[in-house]
Amino acid sequence: MSGAPAHAERAGRRVEEALDRLSATGDADAVAAGEELVRSLMEFYGAGLARIRDLLSPPGNRNPLDLLSDELVASLLLLHDLHPEDVTARVHRALEQIGDGVEIVGLDAATGTLRLRAVAAGGCGCAVGTSDVRSRAEEALAHFAPEVTTVELDTEPAPREPALLQIGIRPGAGA
Repeated sequence: MSGAPAHAERAGRRVEEALDRLSATGDADAVAAGEELVRSLMEFYGAGLARIRDLLSPPGNRNPLDLLSDELVASLLLLHDLHPEDVTARVHRALEQIGDGVEIVGLDAATGTLRLRAVAAGGCGCAVGTSDVRSRAEEALAHFAPEVTTVELDTEPAPREPALLQIGIRPGAGA
């Protein structure tokens, strides 16, 4: 691992030492479980690195911020407290993933509660079927904003804006 940061080298040594300690116990099942855990973590991180490579590689000029829209990459960044966006931005990003159909009513960061309102396509504020809205939101939030632990769905339609009245001069009425 030449050129790797010192903390990465230490982490690699700790993994090897932990596997050696497991081997020293003589418990073949524990050794197999430890090795499987390491292989699974390597596969997980390898998939994340491959995704980053693919998202940043040609064709075209890709924006590095596109990485933040990827569930796997976002999860890895969150896991290590490296995600550059705050929770509000990540909630919006998560809801973009599920498309039209919800609007944010409120977010209580202290309790992890997100209140949403289901709306019809086109933003008329009319309630739509909510059977899977909550589960789609919870799934997207798990990847992008795991701090949100509760999703509450308002069933009341959004208050309608009053109609705007246009007052003008009657045709033929001079100034």
